[in-house]
Amino acid sequence: MTVAIETIGLVKKFGETRALDGINLKIQQGSVYGLLGPNGAGKTTTIRILATLLKPTEGKATVLGQDVVREAASVRARVGLTGQYASVDEELTGHENLVLIGRLLGLSWKAANVRSAELLSAFGLSDAATRLARTYSGGMRRRIDIAAGLVFTPEIVFLDEPTTGLDPRSRSQVWDIVRAIAAQGTTVLLTTQYMEEADRLADRLAVIDHGRVIAEGTSQDLKSSVGASTLRVRLYNAEDRAAAETKLTQSMALEILPGNDPLSFVANIAREAQIPEIFQTLSGDGIRLAEFATGQPSMDDVFFALTGHLADNKSEDGEVQS
Repeated sequence: MTVAIETIGLVKKFGETRALDGINLKIQQGSVYGLLGPNGAGKTTTIRILATLLKPTEGKATVLGQDVVREAASVRARVGLTGQYASVDEELTGHENLVLIGRLLGLSWKAANVRSAELLSAFGLSDAATRLARTYSGGMRRRIDIAAGLVFTPEIVFLDEPTTGLDPRSRSQVWDIVRAIAAQGTTVLLTTQYMEEADRLADRLAVIDHGRVIAEGTSQDLKSSVGASTLRVRLYNAEDRAAAETKLTQSMALEILPGNDPLSFVANIAREAQIPEIFQTLSGDGIRLAEFATGQPSMDDVFFALTGHLADNKSEDGEVQS
């Protein structure tokens, strides 16, 4: 397949801070590729370099075969970018925002109006076309923001944290939009801190931490690298947790990962045959179990196993400084 985006040894420094520390990526045309990582990992910095908004300190990056430094103007003409925050004018209506962008891109008044109507319909915003953007909900603002990046049909779309701060319903709507963009053959490079988002949308993904790619592959590849199954345990009493973890780490050599609350923890197991023994080890010592379940490792489990810390699903403010 044709390579749409490639980076080789990409480094970006801000003073003494090394935001990117040798990023190597190769992204196939027509795919949805996810950059997954915590706040400050370097995801936004990578996107800004590929979109020609920043110049790399070292290394090389090409987009559609064109160098992002030497051929920046040509790259910008072929890509679309939606950043972390809405860039629409709040004092214009949804329709006026899209027409304005169309005119700035050189469309005639008629063509800009037609394109605006097409996008508003496609993004489910026709009924709100004449409302001021400042009256839009967070999900509507995000949709009009993505639509603004598609006034012309780019060959590559960069989506930087497209669902940050959205409620579950609005997030699902944005996911549908991303799938629709990809179905039309556009390459999508998506950055996210949400494990579920990466799992559902990306054909392949790279996990970035401290400016480095620490893992790359399909979500299934990454899950398989963690272990055959994940055991999730929830206790009745928080005071039993220390004893439960000690038993599993010492007698069964399991690595214990934190759960969502003080009563729970997670362990990755290599063989399902271990499950009955684990249950007997815990329950046989009088430890009361509220939940004992196994399943495939989640992307959260993958991230913890790779980085040693839980994913941070907060907004990525000011990542360019990291």
